[in-house]
Amino acid sequence: MSTNRYSAYRIMWVFVFFDLPTETKKERKAAGLFRKKLIDDGFAMFQFSIYLRHCPSRENAKVHAKRVKFSLPKHGKICILEITDKQFGNMELFHGIREVDLPQPTQQLQLF
Repeated sequence: MSTNRYSAYRIMWVFVFFDLPTETKKERKAAGLFRKKLIDDGFAMFQFSIYLRHCPSRENAKVHAKRVKFSLPKHGKICILEITDKQFGNMELFHGIREVDLPQPTQQLQLF
């Protein structure tokens, strides 16, 4: 039995939700650095404090979740959520009352 490498149940999305303090210059710098590290690791902003990343497998999703954990700031609330592509496809997205299309995954080069 051959498994489909690009199954909607194998492909993953990693969401990072965060609420970071920004009252002092030091807190703003830490929040900015955390966002920069997310972007450098291939995450894209979904909403102001929600970033997401498309991953070709569960194993790859775990690697990126681990990187996020490694770069956590000292203060604030951070949540990491991993969902399958199938679950992501069931999301309904609206701007005001108008429904919009879900973001398409970016083309990524995979090296083995």
